Amino acid sequence: MLFNSYSFAVFFAVVYLLYLVLGHRWQNRLLLAASLFFYGSWDFRFLALILFSIVLDYICGLKVHEAESVSRRKAWVAVSLVGNLGMLGFFKYFHFFVDSFVDLVALVGLEAHRSTLQIILPIGISFYTFQTLSYTLDIYRRRMKPTTDFVNFALFVSFFPQLLAGPIERARNLLPQIEKARVVTPALIREGVYLVVWGLFKKMMLADNLAPIVNRIFANPSEAATEEVILSLIAFGMLLQLDFSAYSDIARGLGKLMGFHIMLNFRFPEFAKRLSEFWARWHISLSTWLRDYLYVVLGSTRSSGLQTAGNIVFVMTVIGLWHGAAWTFVVWGFSLGVAQAANLLWLKVFPRRRYRTRWAETLSGLGKMAVCRHFLILSMLLFRSENWTHVREMVRALFSGFEFMPEFFPVLRWYLVLWVPYRLYEIWQYRQDDILLVLKQPGWLRMALYLMFLVWAYIIYLFAASVPVAEEFIYFQF
Repeated sequence: MLFNSYSFAVFFAVVYLLYLVLGHRWQNRLLLAASLFFYGSWDFRFLALILFSIVLDYICGLKVHEAESVSRRKAWVAVSLVGNLGMLGFFKYFHFFVDSFVDLVALVGLEAHRSTLQIILPIGISFYTFQTLSYTLDIYRRRMKPTTDFVNFALFVSFFPQLLAGPIERARNLLPQIEKARVVTPALIREGVYLVVWGLFKKMMLADNLAPIVNRIFANPSEAATEEVILSLIAFGMLLQLDFSAYSDIARGLGKLMGFHIMLNFRFPEFAKRLSEFWARWHISLSTWLRDYLYVVLGSTRSSGLQTAGNIVFVMTVIGLWHGAAWTFVVWGFSLGVAQAANLLWLKVFPRRRYRTRWAETLSGLGKMAVCRHFLILSMLLFRSENWTHVREMVRALFSGFEFMPEFFPVLRWYLVLWVPYRLYEIWQYRQDDILLVLKQPGWLRMALYLMFLVWAYIIYLFAASVPVAEEFIYFQF
């Protein structure tokens, strides 16, 4: 069931009506049953994996807390790490490592046969394995105590609004909300409805109508001109943000409707002036997870500049591998890490200058935004391409020359119809640093904005070739 499908609308309506009339304990039981049903609706075999992760970390959490010696605590943490990362590694990276090994031995003249084992990637496994791991690691660090209620813990892992594509919640934030009675207030309902509707709008009206532009050019790069490749990269950058942030908005909105406060996962990343700032604004739950459980462990807060730079490259490479089991993702993450590390070392040698006027500071900030944004857009070549042959074809097309074919201009106009109003709306939100800014405006202004969005949606509906009803979210494949 997709958030943007009729079947999910019926599913949530039934669950929500029951949720509102039940007491706290039965609410949790209902949500657990609904979450397992929701996950099993994709493939019932996936239930065995998420139940394994739930049972594993529930036991490991208790054992880590009970252990008196450091060695026993470390042993139980190791069990959790091996179990979760082993499961993730097998289902997501088995073929990647096998194929890489076969290609490696072929370089030295040896021959090895590729595995024919058919392994299906369980949806959401990259998200919930990290979520359960943070629970055990936080107990090991004495930052929290384990729960003794299995139902509450199982709900923390499988909570359906954020199960498939995040945010990757921490037990310290979500578990206390599960354990205590929740109050659904009119303010939460208003915020929840807005986030759900805005998320569906971004997904169905904007992202799904940008996808044909991107797919057409990436499918036949040999026939594309330079301007088409540039447009496809810019469009894919916007598509990726719209699609993923739409899921996060809907997840947060569904949570608010039930009295939950799910963490913010996007905070205007397109306005970042540096790559480090971009990762503080994009997929915040993943970047903070890797900061707290990997970057800090590497000793980056105490290390020298060169070691810190090396740790940044390593963590960013891990982020690339987390996104996909392919060398294009690995190199994508590595290249972003190198650029971020280079910026860090540059600032150590040439500290940020102070500008005498506000105009100079503003222009400098806009210039930094442009450089950061265009570097990220260019990196989409690696992120979106299926393999290295595809990358070479796209690079060749990128430098093939400007042709300005007649059919390009209708596509450009269509892109601008989707992009310009959205960007103006985001600039307004960014200047106040408030995603829910529209809800804080006077009634007449809210109504005017809602009317403008209805007109915008109608224009999109009139000019779109087709508006997909239920397209999958991009981050389901990660």
